[in-house]
Amino acid sequence: MAAIRFEKAQRWYPDAPAAAVAEMDLHIGDGEFMVLVGPSGCGKSTTLRMLAGLDELTAGSIHLGERDITMTAPKDRDIAMVFQNYALYPHMTVAGNMEFCLKNAGLSKDERRRRVSAAAGTLGLTEYLNRKPRALSGGQRQRVAMGRAIVRNPQVFCMDEPLSNLDAKMRVQTRTDIAKLQRELGVTTVYVTHDQTEAMTMGDRVGVMKDGELQQVGAPMDLYDHPVNVFVAGFIGSPAMNLLDADLTRTTVSVGGHTMAVHRTDGVAGPALVGVRPEGWRLTSPGDGLAVTVAVVETLGADAYLYGTITCGGTDVDVVVRASGRDQIRMGDTVHVTADPHAIHLFAKATGARIN
Repeated sequence: MAAIRFEKAQRWYPDAPAAAVAEMDLHIGDGEFMVLVGPSGCGKSTTLRMLAGLDELTAGSIHLGERDITMTAPKDRDIAMVFQNYALYPHMTVAGNMEFCLKNAGLSKDERRRRVSAAAGTLGLTEYLNRKPRALSGGQRQRVAMGRAIVRNPQVFCMDEPLSNLDAKMRVQTRTDIAKLQRELGVTTVYVTHDQTEAMTMGDRVGVMKDGELQQVGAPMDLYDHPVNVFVAGFIGSPAMNLLDADLTRTTVSVGGHTMAVHRTDGVAGPALVGVRPEGWRLTSPGDGLAVTVAVVETLGADAYLYGTITCGGTDVDVVVRASGRDQIRMGDTVHVTADPHAIHLFAKATGARIN
């Protein structure tokens, strides 16, 4: 059983003005791929280091299955760490790097070779076993680091931004490989990244962090469709959700003089923030929507993203609209957009919390 449970887990560095991780409560299921995502300094890597035993808890506890591992030494936690910078021994071959921890654990030569051979076959590294890290590409080095973790047969994988040193094309391929491998092995995995695209495409569930606190935990599309606050709404999704000042009634919302119907349940009225994702806008006839002055057109084939401005409360506000790539909209054009009730998200102006 490799379920993980954080109970009020906290890490407060000496002389820091606030906790790096503040009373985290989080349950990760056996075999689950959990991604922690957030901006730099939000506490996600500290959370991973607490789980691995590299950072001590200031308060609270961490459980692995039925074991309380809060005070357990890192080497006794049965957790394998994959680092951002690979952390390979340059003087050793690929095979030497992968079997090093097994040798220290006292496994026989035959067992070490068996495990290394199996992991190399899974990762496509068999032909590189006698090479040294300097003769490998960045993606191959990261696979060696993965192999070193796999041969241990751990209960948990901890991955700290393992793709950040790779180029864009290699990141896409490697994140697919990692997700596929994790599902094949069924090992509970905690993966840390600042890249929300990685989070959305890899995780069974995603935890969004800010200032040491979990803002929301859920399936990727739950976070996308039902963000609990303005921070999650703006962080999850690329391009980001459009957030605009609005006046709210029980059944409508007014933005820049344009009124749209909304699905309401709580009867809140007054100043609010309205959120619409780029694909939530639809083009409408002139005079029947918000006027968007197009500054940049980003054509992606079937789709195009229109980056422009609207006038809201006497101020120009940036917006992004997804349109058809065949609409032939150009820089400098003015288009009109509106949104249907199901595409509109509403947030409290004062707190940023979701209100519908």
